[in-house]
Amino acid sequence: MKYFLLILFLPTKLFAQAFTKPEINRWQQQAKQVTIIRDNWGIPHIYGKTDADAVFGLLYAQCEDDFKRVEMNYIEKLGRMSEVKGKSYQYADLFIRLVLDSSEAKADYRKVAPWMKKLMNAWADGINFYLYTHPAVKPVLLNRFEPWYPLLWTDGSIGAISGGGLSERDLADMYPTDMETVESPGAEASMLQEEIPTGSNGFAFAPKITASGNAILYINPHVTFYFRPEVHMVSEEGLNVYGAVTWGQFFIYQGFNEHCGWMHTSSAVDVADNYAEKVSKKDGQWVYEYDKVTRPVTERNITIFFREGNKQSSKTFNIYYTHHGPVMGKRGNKWISLRSQNRSMNGLMQSWQRIKTKGFTDYKKVMGLLANTSNNTVYADAEGNIAYWHGNFIPKRDPVLNWNNPVDGSTSATEWKGLHTVDESIHLYNPPNGWLQNCNSTPFTVAGKNSPKKSDY
Repeated sequence: MKYFLLILFLPTKLFAQAFTKPEINRWQQQAKQVTIIRDNWGIPHIYGKTDADAVFGLLYAQCEDDFKRVEMNYIEKLGRMSEVKGKSYQYADLFIRLVLDSSEAKADYRKVAPWMKKLMNAWADGINFYLYTHPAVKPVLLNRFEPWYPLLWTDGSIGAISGGGLSERDLADMYPTDMETVESPGAEASMLQEEIPTGSNGFAFAPKITASGNAILYINPHVTFYFRPEVHMVSEEGLNVYGAVTWGQFFIYQGFNEHCGWMHTSSAVDVADNYAEKVSKKDGQWVYEYDKVTRPVTERNITIFFREGNKQSSKTFNIYYTHHGPVMGKRGNKWISLRSQNRSMNGLMQSWQRIKTKGFTDYKKVMGLLANTSNNTVYADAEGNIAYWHGNFIPKRDPVLNWNNPVDGSTSATEWKGLHTVDESIHLYNPPNGWLQNCNSTPFTVAGKNSPKKSDY
C-alpha cells in the first residue's frame, strides 16, 4: 500500500484572528509530536506521543477534510444557527440552549479530571491551529473554538437530543414572539449530515460459527457518504483505534481496537420526561407547588442573536425553570418542564474510555458509567465474546404511572429513583446460537436460528 506523509507546517506570519504568541508556540510544539499519514483512500492515520497529541492531529485532519461540517455542528450545539440562517431559527436555537446548557458545560470543564482536560484542550488546539495555518479558510461564525465545546455534545449520535416529546412549537407557545415560522432543531446540521438511509445494523458472530474461529463484528451504520469519516488514531499511551468519528468529535463512535469492537444503533429507550407544574403568583413572584409547599420558579434571560438582512438583531427570552428543568411548554393552565440528560461529563468520559477498553470485563466497566443516552451497542472481542446492550442511560420510574404523558410535577412520587444498572437493563451475552443482530430502534435483539414471529414481540 502506498502512503504519503503530511507534516504539520509552521506558519510564518500571524493569522488575523486573536491567537496569542504563547498559544501559537504551544501549538507548534505539539504539532512536532504528531504525524498524519493518509493512505490511498485519503484516510488519515494519526500518530502522537500522547493521547492528547493524537486528538490534536485528529481534529486538524478533520478540518482539512471538511471544516464546514465541523464548524456547523458546533454552531448548532451552541444554539447559534440564527446568526447564520436568520430569524426563523430563533426557537431552534432556544430549544438547543435549554437542553444543552453552555453554563453547565463550562462548569463541568472547570472541574473535569486532568486527563480529560488535556484531551479537550488538544481538541480546541487542533482546530485553532488549523485555522491559524489556513488563513484562506473563513469560518462562517466560529473564529475560535473553546475547549469546553465537547461537553455540549457528549454522544456520538447527531440525533441524540431528546425533549421528551416537546418541540420548538411548544416553546413558541410558551414564549411567544413576532416570528412567523419555526424551524426544527439542527436544521443546518441535518442538511449537511442527515442520515437519509434508515435502519443501521450491527451483527456479531461467535468463533464457534465462523470459518476463521474468531469473533466477527459487522458495522453497518446506513448513513450517507461522508456522514462520518474513517480515521485511525495511535499514541504511545496505548491508543490504537480505527473507525468512524462524527465530524468535530475526538472519539471513535463506531470502530475497533486490538481487543474489541463496538457498533451503535439508535435506541428508542426513554431518556427524558415531562412534568406538569402547578404554578401561581405569590407576592408578584411565580411559584410552583411541590409536596404541598411552594417553591420559587427560577427565571433566566436567554438572548438569541439573529441575522436580519445585512444587520444583526436579537430577541431576549425570559425562561422559567423548576427543579425538574426548563419550562418548555404548557398544557392548559399547567407549565410543562423537562427532565433530561442531553449532555454530561460522564457521557464524554464514557465515549473516550470505551475506545481504550481491553476486553469484555473492561468494556462492561465502562458501560457502568450509565451515560450513553441514545445508543444500543453490538459488541465483539478478540477473546471470542459477543454481546448486546439495549440503551445504557435508563431512569428508574414508578411503573404505575403513564410516562408517555406529562406526569404530576407537584409530588416527589414522580421523581426518578436513580438509574438502572447495566445488569438491570436489557442485555445479551454470548447467546448459545452463536450470533446476534440489532437494527435501529427495534425493541428486541434477534438471537436464534429463526426470526421471531410478530407475536414474539
